[in-house]
This record gives sequence, C-alpha cells and structure tokens, in this order.
Amino acid sequence: MMALILFGLFFLLVMLRLPIAVALAISSIAVLFTGSGMFGLELVADIMYSSVSKFTLLAIPFFILAGVIMEQAGISKRLIEFAQTLVGHRKSGIVFVTVMTAIFFAAISGSGPATVAAIGGILIPAMVKNGYKKETAGGLVASSGAIGIIIPPSIAFIVFAVVAGDQIPVSIGRLFIAGIIPGLLLGGGFILAAMYVRWKQERTEGPIEGFVREKATGKERLRAFVSAFWGLMIPIIILGGIYGGYFTPTEAAVVAVFYGLFVGFVIYRELNLKKLYDILVAASVQTATVMFIVSAASVYAYIITTEQIARQISGAMLGISENPIIILLLVNVLLLIAGMFIDAISAYYIFIPILLPIMLFMDVDPTVFGVFMTVNLAIGLFTPPVGLNLFVAAGISGTSIGRLSIGVMPFIVSSIIILLLITFVPQISTFLPDLLNVK
Repeated sequence: MMALILFGLFFLLVMLRLPIAVALAISSIAVLFTGSGMFGLELVADIMYSSVSKFTLLAIPFFILAGVIMEQAGISKRLIEFAQTLVGHRKSGIVFVTVMTAIFFAAISGSGPATVAAIGGILIPAMVKNGYKKETAGGLVASSGAIGIIIPPSIAFIVFAVVAGDQIPVSIGRLFIAGIIPGLLLGGGFILAAMYVRWKQERTEGPIEGFVREKATGKERLRAFVSAFWGLMIPIIILGGIYGGYFTPTEAAVVAVFYGLFVGFVIYRELNLKKLYDILVAASVQTATVMFIVSAASVYAYIITTEQIARQISGAMLGISENPIIILLLVNVLLLIAGMFIDAISAYYIFIPILLPIMLFMDVDPTVFGVFMTVNLAIGLFTPPVGLNLFVAAGISGTSIGRLSIGVMPFIVSSIIILLLITFVPQISTFLPDLLNVK
C-alpha cells in the first residue's frame, strides 16, 4: 500500500509537470502522514536538514560556484581557441574541438548543463559554419556536455558516494579517477557518431561546403596554449591536490573557487565586482535548486528504506533471474528510462537504496556500479523528452526540441554501446584507480 502511494503519487505529479523535487516531497509527506499521522510529518524537517548538513555535500555549492566563475572568466573561449589551433584545420576538426573542449570544461565545472551553456554559444554556430546541420551541432554539444558529470570533479559522483555511504563506504576519490576512462570513451563515441552523420549526409546530399580554418602555425599554437594555460591547470590542481593528499574533495572545491577568482580578476581581467555579484546570484540559485532536490529526495529514500520497499523490489528483481547479465541489463534499462524523466540527483536517492543491495549480492564493485549508473543518467541528460541538456542546447541553437531530438539520436546510440562496454567490462572503470592505488 505504501509503495503504491509513494510511486503512484510521484509519477502522477511528474506527469502533471510539477518539479521533480516538489513531486518527491509531496509523495513522501503523503506516505508519512498516512502511516504515522502528525508524528510522521515531524520527521520531514529533521530528515531534510540532516541530509544537507553533511561536510561532503559542502563541495557541491563550491564546485557550482567554481564552474560559474570559470564560465564568466573567459576560460571556455580560450580553451576552444586552443583546441581549434590543434585540430581546427581538419575536415572534421570542429567535432574534435567540440568534444575536447567539453572534456576540458567538464574537468572544471562538474555539471552537464553548465558545460553546454559554456561552450554551446561558440561551438554550435562554428559547427553550422563548417557545414553541419543545426540539429547535429546541437545534438553533439548536448551529448558532449553530459561528460560533465562523468569526468572528475563530478557533483554526481559526490552525491552517489554520500547516498551509497549509508550502506557501504564509497570513496569519492576512487569514483573520480574511475570516471576518466569512461568519460574519454564516451567522447570518442560522440566523435565517431558525428563523423558518421557527416558521411551519411554527404552520401545523400553530395559534398558539403563549409569553412575550415587554415592550419595553425607553431607560433599560433604556442600563443593559444599560453592563453589557455591557466584554464588547463585547473583539473591538474584539483585532482593533483586530492590525490597528492593536500586536500579533500570538499577543500578542492574551495581551492577551485579562489583559483578561478584569481585567474578572472588578475590574469584574464574579465571579472569585475558587477560580474562577481551576478556570479554569486547564479551560483546561489543553482545551489538552492540542487540542495532542495537533495533534501526532498532524502525523505523519499528514507521511506523506501524504512518501509522495506527497497528490500521487496530487490527481492522481486532477483526473483526474475539471478543471472548477472540479465540483472545488469534490467538495471540499465530501468536507469535509462528513469534518466529520461528525472535528474541524476533524484535518481540516486530513489534507486541506490533499491539497486545497491542487488549489486552487492552479485559482487559488483560499488565503484563500477557508481560509474555505470552515472553514465546511464548522463545519457538521460540528452535523451528526450526532458533531457536538460537538450533544452539548453535548443535555446542556444534556436532549434526546436523536436528537431534536436532527431539530431541527438546517433549520439544516444553510440553512448549506449559505450555504456554496455562499461557495464560488462568492469576493468574499464577499475583499471586507473587500481593502477594509481586509489582506494
């Protein structure tokens, strides 16, 4: 009965287009009131407060702030120019530039939509100028932006570690390193998909005329590298500091903020007090949104756990089959569908209490589960009907969601192929952490 109210009311409210956080909160409150009356309602405030008052989660507002600072400090355009000098002269060079820049910026912002917003305004028009259709350009930027929650530092991995930590200790540092190779593989898959789209377009429409910049000289490349150097140093400082034992992931987020301010005010001089005010407002709004989702979803997760709903669903799934291949395929299908409708943070709180016991029963490494679950939800960021990256890319490109949904299909196919590799070849995720002895 409780499960029916919890899930039924939640999906009803989502279909009525209420925000995910509000739907989670209302359905949770309804279950608590039904089961325990006013006493149940008294639990809501305690659970919501305790869920966001964790030191580890303090990294989220600082990484969000760091990402907004980097975007406004002029770092993204310098990264794009540097990538252009390296491969911009090639026929499909703009595709490499787009994916390379997304990976660079992902290592700064830790957010998918922020990555799309930062690079889309420059790269979508550049791809169209190079002969690509708007829907292909928008689709590539939207999908490449999803790498932002996989390449470290990743806000998604921080939340995964916090939620999974209620059942088994999970290292944020190990998750960060484990996301590097899968993130690069996704980027490679997007490049191949974009090249296939262009090849197919040329077969049906004939040779595509587009601007291709002249090959940069060594001097131009050096100048672009020097200009982008301060941006390129950010992931090195963050990850080097964490794995060198100089600071924790939370402290690394604070370092990233101060480094970004230093670069913006002193080196590039593109920040001023007015911009700083706008940056703080934007970061505050984004942080409030994320933390509201975290607090509402934590109540939902509390009910799933205490009402034994997670155990019942886990038992039902294992009752279908105990074959690891079948179970992993079912889990991937479930997460892909969930990612189409709900954001990654909400999905962690809803599904980790249900799925993690199954993964532990099958001896799946929690780090591997964290990576392939995050890749699933990253795909959801650019999958119709409510992929957030799609809406950001549509706004930038001036393309309808319908056309963009068609344009993104090749990238969805390539990412699902990579997802299956990550799921069934766990060494893709564990190789680098094991090599570096990151526990």
